[in-house]
Amino acid sequence: MAFGWTLHGDGKSLAPGEVVRPDERLSWGRTVGLGAQHVVAMFGATFVFPLIMGLNPQLAILMSGIATICFLLIVGGKVPSYLGTSASFVGGVAAIRAQGGDSPDVTGAILVAGIVLALVGVVIHYMGSEIVYKVLPPAVTGAVVMLIGFNLAPVVADIYWPQDQWVALATMVFVIVVSLASRGFVGRIAIFLGLVFGYALSWVADKAFGQITSFDAGAGEVTTHSRTNFGGIADAPLFGFPDKTFIADGKEVAGWHMPSVSLTFVLLVLPAVIALIAENAGHVKAVAEMTGADLDPVMGRAIAADGVGTSLASLVGGSPTTTYAENIGVMAATRVYSTAAYYVAAVVAILFGFSPKFGALVASTPGGVLGGITVVLYGMIGLLGAKIWKENGVDFGNPVNLVPLAAGIVIAIGNTELKFTDTFTLGGIALGTIVAVAGWHLAKALAPAHLRDAAVGGTSIVVDAPGAYKEP
Repeated sequence: MAFGWTLHGDGKSLAPGEVVRPDERLSWGRTVGLGAQHVVAMFGATFVFPLIMGLNPQLAILMSGIATICFLLIVGGKVPSYLGTSASFVGGVAAIRAQGGDSPDVTGAILVAGIVLALVGVVIHYMGSEIVYKVLPPAVTGAVVMLIGFNLAPVVADIYWPQDQWVALATMVFVIVVSLASRGFVGRIAIFLGLVFGYALSWVADKAFGQITSFDAGAGEVTTHSRTNFGGIADAPLFGFPDKTFIADGKEVAGWHMPSVSLTFVLLVLPAVIALIAENAGHVKAVAEMTGADLDPVMGRAIAADGVGTSLASLVGGSPTTTYAENIGVMAATRVYSTAAYYVAAVVAILFGFSPKFGALVASTPGGVLGGITVVLYGMIGLLGAKIWKENGVDFGNPVNLVPLAAGIVIAIGNTELKFTDTFTLGGIALGTIVAVAGWHLAKALAPAHLRDAAVGGTSIVVDAPGAYKEP
């Protein structure tokens, strides 16, 4: 199923705990609202990571929408996911630029990595998802999902929350209250409403209390500034191709360009493929965990589709893509898994990509507001990993599970780095994933038979969880 959604009930009302399946939709008005919420969830990271890698953020937004549509078509609409900018390549890209590589070298290396990822997905599709479960059993997958979510905690603590702690706190409380105290559709879009509330509160605070002295993410230091800044919105054109843009230090960033492939640079980003395989498998399993659907048959397609999205984006000079944990968090909060909302989000992203003014509007969201929203979303993502463990009976009294997974999670959460050379460092999600996966298999191989046989846990992540649904 790619199109042709069935209207869920009357398309308007939802009972507490009721879910909307991927092949269903609410009324188009409500679907558009949910799609907008997905755009909000992905926009910050999808916009920021290209800047970190020295790539064009407007082009990244545009290509994320196109990659998402390709992804949904390849998986036949069975896996609701959004493809935003991947953070797994940041370390490799930094190494390329440290060795004198430019943007075409960066996108050329990412293009090859995307092709490799797509080929791995094809192999998994034809060999069966069992190969993924052998490499990534529930114990390991839960750890990967958890470390992906909790790795984002420093983003909240170091970047968003310090910009305005009181607005962040108020926004967080607002989201919690609305999501639990409201009934029907209002409770389902608590994240989006939290954004509106926080934005309005920041504007009122500027008028009532004046400027704030706090951490300024743009300047990278503590400054005195307004919470809201509409200058960039006024200056940005309404329509325009992502040709060239400028980042804060005045450095010009290339827009559309052809990639240049160099084996030396390719080797620097290939380790990210390992993390992406585990990340994609973890995301697919997290979606399966929430919906109760058996997504094993489309696991390979999902991984291949991510590779296709990354290849397509980098082919024109865009940023690498991956299924986004932030949007999985939105689904966990709303229990609306309709792929129609993702198509809406993709179209909106494409429009943003052709409109610097709309991009500036969303990018101008005060950091304190994002702090209040992300502290909820990122925590929910991490706890989905614990849910996978619980529903699959993973035994942490078994040192095969306890020791290597604990190490991988802490490495990822703390963004611990392993320096190989002056120009190549592995850390964060990539290193944490490798430690969790490789460490678990090493521990299993060395363990006595009674510990080895009991370490795997459940054989499937399809559970009869509250709010879950079964494929018809």
